[in-house]
Amino acid sequence: MFKLFPGGVHPKENKGYTENKAIKQARLPLKVTIPMIQHTGAPCEPIVKVGEPVKKGQAIGRAEKFITSPVHASISGAVKEIDVTPHPTAGKALSVVIESDGKDEWSEHAKVRDSAKALSKDEIIDIVQASGIVGMGGAAFPTHVKLKPPKKVDTLILNGAECEPYLTCDNRLMIEKPQDILKGLHLIMKAVEVNKAIIAIESNKPEAAKAMENALDTFDGGASGKKNISIKVLPARYPQGSEKQIIYALLKRKVPPKALPFEVGCVVQNVGTALAVSEAVYHRRPLIERCITLSGDCVQEPQNLSVRIGTSVRDLLDECGGLKGDPVKVIFGGPMMGIAQYTLDIPVIKGMSGILFLSDREARIFDESPCIRCGKCVNACPMSLLPLMYAKFVKKDKWDKIEKYNIDDCMECGACSYVCPSKIPIIQYIKVGKSELFRQKKGL
Repeated sequence: MFKLFPGGVHPKENKGYTENKAIKQARLPLKVTIPMIQHTGAPCEPIVKVGEPVKKGQAIGRAEKFITSPVHASISGAVKEIDVTPHPTAGKALSVVIESDGKDEWSEHAKVRDSAKALSKDEIIDIVQASGIVGMGGAAFPTHVKLKPPKKVDTLILNGAECEPYLTCDNRLMIEKPQDILKGLHLIMKAVEVNKAIIAIESNKPEAAKAMENALDTFDGGASGKKNISIKVLPARYPQGSEKQIIYALLKRKVPPKALPFEVGCVVQNVGTALAVSEAVYHRRPLIERCITLSGDCVQEPQNLSVRIGTSVRDLLDECGGLKGDPVKVIFGGPMMGIAQYTLDIPVIKGMSGILFLSDREARIFDESPCIRCGKCVNACPMSLLPLMYAKFVKKDKWDKIEKYNIDDCMECGACSYVCPSKIPIIQYIKVGKSELFRQKKGL
């Protein structure tokens, strides 16, 4: 038995809506809205003009910074407008709107590369960077940056935990495309120069674990092939998919506060990211499409869909037979860490793993009661913080106190709010506290 991380919770999984639904290809959108910021780091600047014809896979946005990622056209057509539009995480962002010409033509002929053995680590990283690949688990950190850790690492962890309720796209990718995921894993191992990799899957995904095991039995990865790759099935516990928690669960290495995984010799990548790396290297396809889960009790037919980046969520609802009833919440991501949306006219972006449409039965909204200092939020916190103090200090505008209590170490997993018997929205107070500290430090 693995020693799990401190804290954590067991929310109702609600994965039954889609866990047995094979990935379906979404229809080609008539129009896409592609934001210039879909990643951690510097936003891109458009490199196309209104009226200009573009083809699928063509770069349409770039930035010169190291921590950034280019964006590409996901359909062929013409640039209709370049304007500020609704964005699922930033509120609003500069975007390039493309109208389809119906041809869906690639910018260059996509040649299949039979082997990547001749590629150097730097060539792999260059391909990943040019392809606009970011972390597909939700954080959307530019992958080429993670492939250049400033310290030598010894272990690569491929994250297939997918611990958020409702979400099943990673589960389906492991079931349906295990060989491609392993190809991407091997490329990442080569880029990072490690000989050991662990594929971590939670115990509530037995079919995915079996599919990855079968694929590994027939996988030929050369010098760092299957003999150096292991699959570990972890007991399900939220938020096990977080980097620091999965490292501790697997290796009992504790990532210090404000530190990153490379400090303890690890790099963590999502299974969807590994698939994107494989697609970029072997098929020369930039990141213009991803799998997302559309779920919740207000969706007529919940689905796992392979969707072009920039497709409107409103359009995707047609793929699921529309809504049954009026959702009280539409959430980008999972219910624990996701972001509630104010409009359906938001585009799919690279870090979007799911969209949930929840009724008042599944997204119950409670009135806040006074804190009874029961300590449940402290016990549930996977970072061993004091969440109740953050709520208290934010209410009293004591911004110096919340910084003293290391609010920046909070990863906003929502476990504290989930267990609070007084129904205090602790995570919302934490977000307000972080925003105010940022504003003060910037002198805004």
